[in-house]
Amino acid sequence: MPPMEIERKFTVKALPENLDSYPFHLIEQAYLNTDPVLRIRRQDDKYYLTYKGKGLMAREEYNLPLNQSSYEHLLPKADGICISKKRYLIPWDPYTIELDVFEKSLAPLIIAEVEFPSIEEANAFTPPDWFDQDVTKDPAYHNSNLSRHTIIGSGKGYKCSRSTQMKSRRAATLRDFLFVRANHLQ
Repeated sequence: MPPMEIERKFTVKALPENLDSYPFHLIEQAYLNTDPVLRIRRQDDKYYLTYKGKGLMAREEYNLPLNQSSYEHLLPKADGICISKKRYLIPWDPYTIELDVFEKSLAPLIIAEVEFPSIEEANAFTPPDWFDQDVTKDPAYHNSNLSRHTIIGSGKGYKCSRSTQMKSRRAATLRDFLFVRANHLQ
């Protein structure tokens, strides 16, 4: 059986207390292709090439290690914008909530993801009170789709850099985010 990613995604109503006390990763990622998904990622000082199959809650996923020079070689070939985010790792026994605080052109979007060993566990999951809408089955919340929204913000994509800074901690749904951005551009 191929390796599977089984995860659910949620918007958030509020950020958990003491967010800065949790471990985190600084992530930059870009997409060489969105159907099928071919992603390159820098996570802290590690680099990956990822293939993802079709699906919303469950899909094939293969991660291959890259070195920095390979990542930098592939980066200019990516389509759409480069996504930058700070990913907090929040324990929620027996799982880990990956809270993605998006930066640059996707700020102030915040998405919580939880990965599971089985579809049954994913379906049985009870989220914490600070989660809002379950957007698992909404393809608009896939990072590969978010990367294609170059019209958001200044209309320009952002180039990936070696460091990222978290600018905003305001929780928002994607619809709120797009509404704020649209009004900001007027």
